[in-house]
Amino acid sequence: MSAAPPKPVSEVWKPELVRLPELSRRRLAFRQFTRAFIRVVVKLTLRLSVEGAENLPQSGAYLIVINHLGNADVPALAAALPFAPDGLAKIELRDLPILGKWMDAYGVIWLHRGRADRRALRAALDGLAQGRAIAIAPEGRYSLSGALEEGSPGAAFLALQADVPIAPVAIFGSENKNLYASWARLRRARVNVRIGKPFRLDEAPSAKKEALTVAARRIMEELAALLPPSYRGESFQK
Repeated sequence: MSAAPPKPVSEVWKPELVRLPELSRRRLAFRQFTRAFIRVVVKLTLRLSVEGAENLPQSGAYLIVINHLGNADVPALAAALPFAPDGLAKIELRDLPILGKWMDAYGVIWLHRGRADRRALRAALDGLAQGRAIAIAPEGRYSLSGALEEGSPGAAFLALQADVPIAPVAIFGSENKNLYASWARLRRARVNVRIGKPFRLDEAPSAKKEALTVAARRIMEELAALLPPSYRGESFQK
């Protein structure tokens, strides 16, 4: 089995853009509009199945972790959740003419992938300290194989430092080849969202690199348990 290509590293470095978005009235209203707009688009383009919505915490801060297969992941998550969460997004998206401005207005925590982005981690920790729910994709990119990849330790670090539960959300059927094949036949693509029960990591908040690697593995195993076997990848088959 050949090794997976290395994870992407952001070529741009714009730390001045990294911040925790303020939840002003205007931003909250725009988030509600965005969520309503996405739900309409999802209804028109996807056959969305949502399981386990009752597992989401009803209050307090927590981390939402998702696997990453394709372009429909974020819309499917947004349509499945009963609220508009905060989230981390790669800084490269900000340069896209329409989407970048939309995401800035929504308010995301811009992240420089594969780099020591302490500002992004600090912003996420501040958001968790304020009682917010924050979404993150630990894989850091679309899966190259269509199956679950190893995750980076960033999500584990945040959960341990903030001492918050993790809500695993598995998404499948959202890989781009499935989307475009369905749309080419003028059919809505079937996408599934499974929300698992929240869990906490066992490692100490001051966990070293080795412990963070173990904690990151635990997060991906929780996601794998929610996915059909064909989506788990060889590393997560049980």
